Amino acid sequence: MTSVHRLVSIRSFNHFHHSLPVPVTRTTIPFRTPAFTIMAQKRTLSTSSSKEEPEKQPKMADEENGGNGPDAHQYQASDRTDREEDQWKKRAPYRIHESNDKFDAKWEGRCHCGKVQYQLSREKPLASKYCHCTTCQRLHGSPFQWAAIFHKEDINFTSGHHDLGWYDPTNKSTTHHLPCKVHCAYCRTPIMDEGRNMILLFPTLIKDINTPKGKEAFKVQSHMFYPQRVVDFKGDGIKKFKGLADESPLVDDDGNLLPGQEKKSGSNDDDKGENKL
Repeated sequence: MTSVHRLVSIRSFNHFHHSLPVPVTRTTIPFRTPAFTIMAQKRTLSTSSSKEEPEKQPKMADEENGGNGPDAHQYQASDRTDREEDQWKKRAPYRIHESNDKFDAKWEGRCHCGKVQYQLSREKPLASKYCHCTTCQRLHGSPFQWAAIFHKEDINFTSGHHDLGWYDPTNKSTTHHLPCKVHCAYCRTPIMDEGRNMILLFPTLIKDINTPKGKEAFKVQSHMFYPQRVVDFKGDGIKKFKGLADESPLVDDDGNLLPGQEKKSGSNDDDKGENKL
Protein backbone atom coordinates (compact mmCIF):
# COMPACT_ATOMS: atom_id res chain seq x y z
CA MET A 1 0.00 0.00 0.00
CA THR A 2 1.42 3.27 -1.01
CA SER A 3 1.72 6.23 1.35
CA VAL A 4 -1.05 8.00 -0.52
CA HIS A 5 -3.41 5.09 -0.09
CA ARG A 6 -2.46 4.86 3.60
CA LEU A 7 -3.28 8.57 4.15
CA VAL A 8 -6.65 8.26 2.43
CA SER A 9 -7.55 5.22 4.55
CA ILE A 10 -6.63 7.02 7.77
CA ARG A 11 -8.75 10.06 6.84
CA SER A 12 -11.68 7.83 5.90
CA PHE A 13 -11.47 6.05 9.21
CA ASN A 14 -11.35 9.30 11.16
CA HIS A 15 -14.36 10.64 9.26
CA PHE A 16 -16.27 7.43 9.89
CA HIS A 17 -15.28 7.39 13.57
CA HIS A 18 -16.52 10.93 14.20
CA SER A 19 -19.81 10.16 12.50
CA LEU A 20 -20.64 7.41 14.98
CA PRO A 21 -22.92 8.27 17.94
CA VAL A 22 -20.92 9.07 21.03
CA PRO A 23 -21.99 7.09 24.11
CA VAL A 24 -23.25 9.36 26.88
CA THR A 25 -22.17 8.70 30.40
CA ARG A 26 -24.63 10.12 32.96
CA THR A 27 -22.77 11.82 35.73
CA THR A 28 -24.42 13.70 38.56
CA ILE A 29 -22.69 17.03 39.01
CA PRO A 30 -23.37 18.74 42.35
CA PHE A 31 -25.00 22.16 41.84
CA ARG A 32 -23.19 24.96 43.52
CA THR A 33 -24.83 28.37 43.70
CA PRO A 34 -22.22 31.08 43.42
CA ALA A 35 -21.53 32.84 46.65
CA PHE A 36 -22.52 36.26 45.31
CA THR A 37 -25.94 34.85 44.26
CA ILE A 38 -26.58 33.48 47.75
CA MET A 39 -25.62 36.77 49.34
CA ALA A 40 -27.94 38.68 46.98
CA GLN A 41 -30.78 36.32 47.80
CA LYS A 42 -30.16 36.79 51.54
CA ARG A 43 -30.21 40.55 51.14
CA THR A 44 -33.47 40.37 49.18
CA LEU A 45 -35.11 38.11 51.74
CA SER A 46 -33.99 40.22 54.67
CA THR A 47 -35.21 43.40 52.98
CA SER A 48 -38.60 41.98 52.05
CA SER A 49 -39.11 40.45 55.48
CA SER A 50 -38.34 43.75 57.18
CA LYS A 51 -41.07 45.53 55.21
CA GLU A 52 -44.52 45.19 56.67
CA GLU A 53 -47.26 44.36 54.25
CA PRO A 54 -49.71 47.26 53.79
CA GLU A 55 -52.67 46.87 56.06
CA LYS A 56 -55.79 46.02 54.16
CA GLN A 57 -58.60 48.48 54.68
CA PRO A 58 -61.80 46.83 55.85
CA LYS A 59 -64.67 47.16 53.45
CA MET A 60 -67.62 49.25 54.43
CA ALA A 61 -70.89 47.45 54.96
CA ASP A 62 -72.39 49.07 51.89
CA GLU A 63 -69.48 47.82 49.75
CA GLU A 64 -69.77 44.15 50.64
CA ASN A 65 -71.13 42.05 47.78
CA GLY A 66 -71.66 45.13 45.66
CA GLY A 67 -73.92 46.70 48.26
CA ASN A 68 -76.04 43.59 48.76
CA GLY A 69 -74.74 42.42 52.14
CA PRO A 70 -77.06 41.95 55.11
CA ASP A 71 -76.00 45.31 56.57
CA ALA A 72 -75.66 47.03 53.23
CA HIS A 73 -77.11 50.43 52.54
CA GLN A 74 -77.46 51.35 48.91
CA TYR A 75 -75.02 53.83 47.53
CA GLN A 76 -76.75 53.88 44.16
CA ALA A 77 -80.30 53.22 43.12
CA SER A 78 -81.40 49.99 41.44
CA ASP A 79 -84.66 48.34 40.45
CA ARG A 80 -84.83 46.22 43.62
CA THR A 81 -87.63 46.84 46.09
CA ASP A 82 -87.53 43.74 48.30
CA ARG A 83 -85.03 44.91 50.92
CA GLU A 84 -85.53 47.22 53.85
CA GLU A 85 -83.02 49.70 52.43
CA ASP A 86 -85.11 49.86 49.24
CA GLN A 87 -88.15 51.27 51.01
CA TRP A 88 -87.16 54.83 50.04
CA LYS A 89 -88.71 54.07 46.64
CA LYS A 90 -92.13 53.90 48.27
CA ARG A 91 -91.75 57.22 50.08
CA ALA A 92 -91.71 60.83 48.89
CA PRO A 93 -89.99 62.31 47.01
CA TYR A 94 -89.27 59.10 45.06
CA ARG A 95 -92.66 57.44 45.25
CA ILE A 96 -94.29 57.19 41.83
CA HIS A 97 -97.71 58.85 41.89
CA GLU A 98 -100.46 56.65 40.50
CA SER A 99 -102.97 57.95 37.97
CA ASN A 100 -105.68 58.14 40.63
CA ASP A 101 -103.50 60.47 42.74
CA LYS A 102 -104.57 63.35 40.48
CA PHE A 103 -101.07 64.75 40.30
CA ASP A 104 -101.52 68.10 38.54
CA ALA A 105 -98.22 68.72 36.77
CA LYS A 106 -97.23 72.36 36.38
CA TRP A 107 -93.59 71.93 35.39
CA GLU A 108 -91.38 69.24 33.89
CA GLY A 109 -87.69 68.66 34.47
CA ARG A 110 -85.01 66.29 33.24
CA CYS A 111 -81.30 65.51 33.47
CA HIS A 112 -78.89 65.99 30.58
CA CYS A 113 -79.16 62.43 29.19
CA GLY A 114 -82.93 62.23 29.78
CA LYS A 115 -82.91 59.05 31.86
CA VAL A 116 -84.23 60.94 34.89
CA GLN A 117 -87.43 62.95 34.35
CA TYR A 118 -89.91 64.44 36.78
CA GLN A 119 -92.98 66.64 37.19
CA LEU A 120 -93.77 69.37 39.70
CA SER A 121 -97.27 70.08 40.98
CA ARG A 122 -96.55 73.47 42.56
CA GLU A 123 -96.82 76.63 40.46
CA LYS A 124 -94.06 78.38 42.39
CA PRO A 125 -91.40 77.08 44.79
CA LEU A 126 -91.67 77.79 48.50
CA ALA A 127 -88.51 79.85 48.10
CA SER A 128 -85.85 80.47 45.48
CA LYS A 129 -82.29 81.34 46.55
CA TYR A 130 -78.71 81.69 45.42
CA CYS A 131 -76.31 79.79 47.69
CA HIS A 132 -72.70 80.99 47.65
CA CYS A 133 -71.25 78.47 50.14
CA THR A 134 -67.97 76.82 49.16
CA THR A 135 -69.55 73.35 49.28
CA CYS A 136 -72.04 74.24 46.55
CA GLN A 137 -69.30 75.92 44.54
CA ARG A 138 -67.21 72.75 44.52
CA LEU A 139 -69.99 70.21 44.06
CA HIS A 140 -71.60 72.13 41.20
CA GLY A 141 -68.41 73.46 39.66
CA SER A 142 -70.02 76.90 39.47
CA PRO A 143 -69.82 80.26 41.28
CA PHE A 144 -73.06 79.56 43.17
CA GLN A 145 -76.06 77.24 43.33
CA TRP A 146 -79.54 78.31 42.23
CA ALA A 147 -81.92 76.44 44.51
CA ALA A 148 -85.72 76.20 44.59
CA ILE A 149 -87.36 74.64 47.66
CA PHE A 150 -90.36 72.30 47.37
CA HIS A 151 -92.23 69.84 49.55
CA LYS A 152 -91.25 66.23 48.93
CA GLU A 153 -94.81 65.50 47.77
CA ASP A 154 -94.55 68.19 45.08
CA ILE A 155 -92.40 66.04 42.78
CA ASN A 156 -93.32 62.98 40.73
CA PHE A 157 -90.59 60.99 38.95
CA THR A 158 -91.93 59.78 35.61
CA SER A 159 -88.67 58.11 34.60
CA GLY A 160 -85.35 57.12 36.08
CA HIS A 161 -85.87 57.02 39.83
CA HIS A 162 -84.02 53.67 39.61
CA ASP A 163 -81.12 55.50 37.94
CA LEU A 164 -80.14 57.78 40.81
CA GLY A 165 -77.01 58.13 42.87
CA TRP A 166 -76.34 59.94 46.13
CA TYR A 167 -73.59 61.84 47.88
CA ASP A 168 -73.61 62.81 51.55
CA PRO A 169 -71.33 65.88 51.72
CA THR A 170 -71.24 65.87 55.53
CA ASN A 171 -69.71 62.37 55.80
CA LYS A 172 -68.28 62.31 52.26
CA SER A 173 -70.20 59.10 51.65
CA THR A 174 -72.13 57.75 48.66
CA THR A 175 -74.91 56.38 50.83
CA HIS A 176 -78.48 57.62 50.98
CA HIS A 177 -78.15 59.46 54.27
CA LEU A 178 -79.96 62.75 54.73
CA PRO A 179 -79.23 65.45 53.88
CA CYS A 180 -77.67 64.35 50.60
CA LYS A 181 -77.07 65.32 47.00
CA VAL A 182 -79.01 63.40 44.36
CA HIS A 183 -77.76 62.99 40.80
CA CYS A 184 -78.38 60.94 37.66
CA ALA A 185 -76.18 57.86 37.97
CA TYR A 186 -75.57 57.87 34.21
CA CYS A 187 -74.77 61.46 33.14
CA ARG A 188 -74.14 62.75 36.72
CA THR A 189 -76.42 65.75 36.34
CA PRO A 190 -77.30 67.11 39.82
CA ILE A 191 -81.04 66.51 40.28
CA MET A 192 -81.72 67.90 43.75
CA ASP A 193 -80.67 68.14 47.37
CA GLU A 194 -82.82 65.92 49.57
CA GLY A 195 -83.19 67.20 53.10
CA ARG A 196 -84.96 65.70 56.08
CA ASN A 197 -88.12 67.70 55.40
CA MET A 198 -87.83 69.36 51.99
CA ILE A 199 -86.18 69.00 48.60
CA LEU A 200 -84.08 71.61 46.91
CA LEU A 201 -84.37 71.54 43.11
CA PHE A 202 -82.24 73.21 40.46
CA PRO A 203 -84.39 75.38 38.16
CA THR A 204 -82.03 75.10 35.17
CA LEU A 205 -83.26 71.51 34.71
CA ILE A 206 -86.86 72.68 34.28
CA LYS A 207 -88.42 73.02 30.85
CA ASP A 208 -89.28 76.63 29.85
CA ILE A 209 -87.34 78.10 32.76
CA ASN A 210 -85.96 80.70 30.35
CA THR A 211 -89.43 82.01 29.46
CA PRO A 212 -90.96 85.08 31.17
CA LYS A 213 -93.31 82.76 33.06
CA GLY A 214 -90.44 80.56 34.25
CA LYS A 215 -88.25 83.48 35.30
CA GLU A 216 -91.10 85.03 37.27
CA ALA A 217 -92.13 81.79 38.97
CA PHE A 218 -88.57 80.97 40.11
CA LYS A 219 -87.49 84.52 40.86
CA VAL A 220 -84.75 84.60 43.51
CA GLN A 221 -85.59 86.19 46.88
CA SER A 222 -82.21 86.03 48.67
CA HIS A 223 -78.50 85.25 48.62
CA MET A 224 -77.14 82.83 51.24
CA PHE A 225 -73.54 82.71 52.54
CA TYR A 226 -72.83 85.83 50.51
CA PRO A 227 -69.44 86.57 52.14
CA GLN A 228 -68.16 83.29 50.62
CA ARG A 229 -69.06 84.45 47.10
CA VAL A 230 -66.66 84.45 44.13
CA VAL A 231 -68.83 86.83 42.06
CA ASP A 232 -70.47 90.06 43.18
CA PHE A 233 -74.16 90.93 42.88
CA LYS A 234 -74.15 94.66 43.42
CA GLY A 235 -77.33 96.64 43.01
CA ASP A 236 -79.63 93.69 42.34
CA GLY A 237 -81.92 94.67 45.22
CA ILE A 238 -82.00 91.11 46.61
CA LYS A 239 -81.43 90.47 50.33
CA LYS A 240 -78.06 89.04 51.19
CA PHE A 241 -77.36 86.93 54.28
CA LYS A 242 -74.11 86.05 55.98
CA GLY A 243 -75.30 82.45 56.44
CA LEU A 244 -78.69 80.79 56.11
CA ALA A 245 -81.52 82.97 54.83
CA ASP A 246 -83.64 84.57 57.56
CA GLU A 247 -81.49 82.90 60.25
CA SER A 248 -78.29 84.93 59.99
CA PRO A 249 -77.33 88.63 59.80
CA LEU A 250 -77.95 90.68 56.66
CA VAL A 251 -74.94 91.98 54.76
CA ASP A 252 -74.45 94.63 52.09
CA ASP A 253 -73.30 94.18 48.50
CA ASP A 254 -69.68 93.97 49.72
CA GLY A 255 -70.43 91.33 52.35
CA ASN A 256 -70.24 93.67 55.33
CA LEU A 257 -72.77 93.52 58.16
CA LEU A 258 -75.57 96.02 57.86
CA PRO A 259 -76.17 98.43 60.78
CA GLY A 260 -78.13 96.83 63.59
CA GLN A 261 -77.26 93.28 62.51
CA GLU A 262 -74.36 92.82 64.91
CA LYS A 263 -76.53 91.42 67.69
CA LYS A 264 -78.52 89.07 65.46
CA SER A 265 -77.85 85.40 66.10
CA GLY A 266 -75.31 84.04 63.68
CA SER A 267 -75.24 80.41 64.79
CA ASN A 268 -75.41 79.26 61.16
CA ASP A 269 -72.83 81.68 59.78
CA ASP A 270 -70.15 79.02 59.50
CA ASP A 271 -72.48 76.35 58.20
CA LYS A 272 -71.23 75.25 54.79
CA GLY A 273 -74.73 74.96 53.41
CA GLU A 274 -74.94 71.20 53.86
CA ASN A 275 -77.90 71.34 56.23
CA LYS A 276 -80.07 73.95 54.53
CA LEU A 277 -83.11 71.67 54.62
